[in-house]
Amino acid sequence: MHLSIFGSGYVGLVTGACMAEMGNHVVCVDIDEEKVARLNAGEVPIYEPGLDAYIERNMEAGRLEFTTDVKKAVDHGLFQFIAVGTPPDEDGSADLKHVLAVARSIGEVMDDYRIVVDKSTVPVGTADKVNAEIRGALESRGKNIEFDVVSNPEFLKEGAAISDFMKPDRIIVGTDNPRTTELLRTLYEPFNRNHDRLISMDVRSAELTKYAANAMLATKISFMNELANLAERFGADIEKVRVGIGSDPRIGYHFIYPGAGYGGSCFPKDVRALAKSATKAGYEARLLEAVEDVNNRQKHRVFEKMMAHYGNDLSGKTIALWGLSFKPRTDDMREAPSRVLMEALWDAGASVRAYDPEAMDEARRLYPDQSGLTFCDTAYGALDGADALAIVTEWQEFRSPDFETLAGALADKVVFDGRNLYEPAAVEALGLEYYAMGRGR
Repeated sequence: MHLSIFGSGYVGLVTGACMAEMGNHVVCVDIDEEKVARLNAGEVPIYEPGLDAYIERNMEAGRLEFTTDVKKAVDHGLFQFIAVGTPPDEDGSADLKHVLAVARSIGEVMDDYRIVVDKSTVPVGTADKVNAEIRGALESRGKNIEFDVVSNPEFLKEGAAISDFMKPDRIIVGTDNPRTTELLRTLYEPFNRNHDRLISMDVRSAELTKYAANAMLATKISFMNELANLAERFGADIEKVRVGIGSDPRIGYHFIYPGAGYGGSCFPKDVRALAKSATKAGYEARLLEAVEDVNNRQKHRVFEKMMAHYGNDLSGKTIALWGLSFKPRTDDMREAPSRVLMEALWDAGASVRAYDPEAMDEARRLYPDQSGLTFCDTAYGALDGADALAIVTEWQEFRSPDFETLAGALADKVVFDGRNLYEPAAVEALGLEYYAMGRGR
C-alpha cells in the first residue's frame, strides 16, 4: 500500500519505518528542510533501538523516502497519517496548530479520495476540527472531494517502539465509516496475524482511549510514589509492599515501581491536557490534578533527602549523577527528574558530574553553558572527586556496580538511589550510607 506520513519526529519515523518494513511504500514529509536532508543522508535525529537499521534498510529498498513536498505526499498515499507534535499550550492544553496546519495543507492539494489518519495524541473532538480544516480548504478551491478522518492513536514506549509497533497489544481504529475500518484492517493485517488485535470504535472514543491509557499508567506511578512516601513514615519497606500488592492479578506488577517521578514527552503532557479538556467540558478532574501534583513533588524527593543528610547545606558539594534521560533506552530528557535534581543542586551551590549511556548530547544541548556541570565518559568516571552519588535513571549498567569502588571513590560515602536499584542492607554492609525511595529513609 501507499501511505504518507506528515511529521518525521518520534512517532512519524517509527510508523514510517515499520510500515515500510512490511512492504508498503511510505513517503514521510516534514517542513524542516535540515531534518529531511539529514534523513536522506542516513542520519536518524533521535535515538530509538533498532530504528536506524529499519530506516537504512527500507530507504535502500526504495520503500521509504523523505521529502518537504506536500503535494508529492498527498498525491502518493491513500492514507495520510498526521504524526506531528501536539506540545502543551500555555494553559496546559494540547496545542493543535501543527495538526490543523497539516489538515489544511492536505485539503489545499488533494484531488482524490483520501483517508486522513490522526496518529498524534490529540484531545477528544480533534477529528472534527481536522475534518473542518480539510473541508474548508476544499471549499475555498471549489472542490467537493470525499475523504474520511480516522483516529488511530499510537501506543509506543520509548526504548521499545519498534517491538510495540511490530507486535502491538492493540490497534485502535476510530471511525464512523465501516468501509474505512476495513481499509485500515487491510493496512494493519501484517501486524495482526496471530489473533485479531484491531479494535474498532467511534472516533471520539478512540481519541479518549489514548489519553485514558496514559493517564491510568501515570496514576499507578503516582500512587506508588505516594505509598513510598508513606512507607518511609511508617517504617515499612515499599519494595515488600510492591510485591505483596502486585501478586494480586487485579493489580499486577506493571507500573507499580516507586521512584523519582515520571517524565518524557507523553505522561506529563497528556495528564495535563486531559485535565484541561475536562475543565473545558465543565468537569473538575481532581484525580488527574492530584496525579500531576504528586509527580511534581516526587521529582524533588532525592534533593530533599540530600538536604536532610547534609543539614540543609550543599554548597561546595560535588554530586555524581548516574542517569539523565527520563527512563532507560532513550535519550529523551523532556521533563526528566534529572533536570529537576540538577537545577536544584546548582541553586544550592553544588556541582554535578553526570553520566548517561545515551543522553549526553541532549544534556549538552539543554545546558550548553552550565559551569556547575561536568560530563563524564563513564559511570565510574563520574565518581572522581565526588562527595555523593545520585541515581535517577535505571539503566542496566547501573544495576550491579562495584560497591567497594563506590565506597572508595565517594568522599562522603553516601548513595541517593531514586530508582530503588539495590538492597539497603547489602549496600550499607560495605560502608555506604544508602537512601532509597520508601525503604526506611
